[in-house]
Amino acid sequence: MPDTAAATLSVVALFLHADVVVKGVLLLLLAASVWSWAVIIDKLWRLAGARRSAQAHETRVAAAHSAPELMAPSGRLDGSDPAGTVLSAGWTERNDTAWAAPESLGERRERIERAMRLALNAELRRLEARLPFLATLGSAAPFIGLFGTVWGIMRSFAGIAAANNTSLAVVAPGIAEALFATAMGLAAAIPAVVAYNKITVDLGRFAGRMNGLIGRTGGILARIPAER
Repeated sequence: MPDTAAATLSVVALFLHADVVVKGVLLLLLAASVWSWAVIIDKLWRLAGARRSAQAHETRVAAAHSAPELMAPSGRLDGSDPAGTVLSAGWTERNDTAWAAPESLGERRERIERAMRLALNAELRRLEARLPFLATLGSAAPFIGLFGTVWGIMRSFAGIAAANNTSLAVVAPGIAEALFATAMGLAAAIPAVVAYNKITVDLGRFAGRMNGLIGRTGGILARIPAER
């Protein structure tokens, strides 16, 4: 008897016996959950790389006292990573031969740092891509699941009225199928909310570290005239 009950309440059985509207809600939530996990894994992987990039450049910039010391061992400022891309923008701006107007040290530093801040904003936008989907899913998924639950319960009560039978054996399967939609909505929403909060905090920390790097690097690059 317990085995029969367990089979009846299995996830597959609940889905197969659900109403077509509830099935649509469950499939929508499943697809959204799979996509959210793909976004979460991609963002965590990219942010881990960004943190490693910032840490490596922090070490180099902290020990540098001249523009050549900012270069990677390859002899150039590495732009193949997020932090390197930002610092490369400052290096390129420093060596911009099209800038012919005389300028003070402060003006040169501001020009270099402005180029790096623009590059940082571009990197942050790239890292933030698809992040709003997690916020939307976290807020909307419980209500989508609740819609499936309400619809399923309505169908269950309609079936009870048609059968003129209010026993638990008649009510329980329909209620279980309806509540499964709410459970699916929560299963999709909770990881999305947790991941969104963590990724947002990590992005803020990365931006803070990069702003410190920009200030240090801008000061070093501004002290040496552009290479002509």
